[in-house]
Amino acid sequence: MPRLRQIQVAAAIAAGALVAAPAAHAAGRPAVAALQVTLRHHHVYRGPVDGIPGGATTAAVIRFQRLHGLTPDGVAGPRTRRAFGRFARHILGSRNLAPGNTGWDVAELQFALAWHGFPNANIDGGFGRHTERALIKFQRWAHLVPDGVAGPSTFHALRAPLPLCPIAFAWPLQAPIGSPFGPRGIGFHPGIDLPAPTGTPVGAAAAGQVIFARFDRGGYGNLVEVAHGGGVVSMYAHLSGFSVHVGQSVSTGMRVGRVGASGEATGPHLHFEVRVRGAAVDPVPALR
Repeated sequence: MPRLRQIQVAAAIAAGALVAAPAAHAAGRPAVAALQVTLRHHHVYRGPVDGIPGGATTAAVIRFQRLHGLTPDGVAGPRTRRAFGRFARHILGSRNLAPGNTGWDVAELQFALAWHGFPNANIDGGFGRHTERALIKFQRWAHLVPDGVAGPSTFHALRAPLPLCPIAFAWPLQAPIGSPFGPRGIGFHPGIDLPAPTGTPVGAAAAGQVIFARFDRGGYGNLVEVAHGGGVVSMYAHLSGFSVHVGQSVSTGMRVGRVGASGEATGPHLHFEVRVRGAAVDPVPALR
């Protein structure tokens, strides 16, 4: 299928003209995410950049079309894409991407990187230092030359299945998920949040060795990391205090700390994150 036709199909999906198969899963589609970013740039869409077809995206396309004298059919076809301007000129794979580039294809790249475990600060279609850093990390993870330029080998690697956690985990505490893994506004949440009262004990999700137990200035606050072998690391953030130290071996359920609101947290909760060789993965499928 030609690439332009692929994008038109993705836009039709965003407009509700096609029904997504169940196998498409919650990761959404980079092309739909790029459409949402483009609509945000034109100030007609305020919803999340989640790549998931929905009524809000369709309504925003119609709103844009009416503002520009186009047939308001909700499908981002060729005329609508031309009206989007230079930002929507390139689709992912039509050119190499490097720092300084902007556009639809950059937004696709950012969205794909996030779901593969290397989120950018914001999914906004601008290739800045955060995107470059995320790209280099992904290239290393995928055993590519880490040059910070997205070309054919990077695009091919991003078409691979999303990484998964290869081991089973126990829930670190019993609580409903307050914020899931995935898109959040124009950003991406690389773990799950489990709200609980301050001081609630947090248990190790699996046996392993503590490799980090101190305050993290990157926003995680009091953070414990446990290595489980095979490149799998679990992370317990925003703690009110520590119950373990670096080098200590822990068993499943052993207390590693207590719930808090340290770092960039709006209230007491546990941010639980899992990484596989550095890539953030959705921990829910691994939880038992």
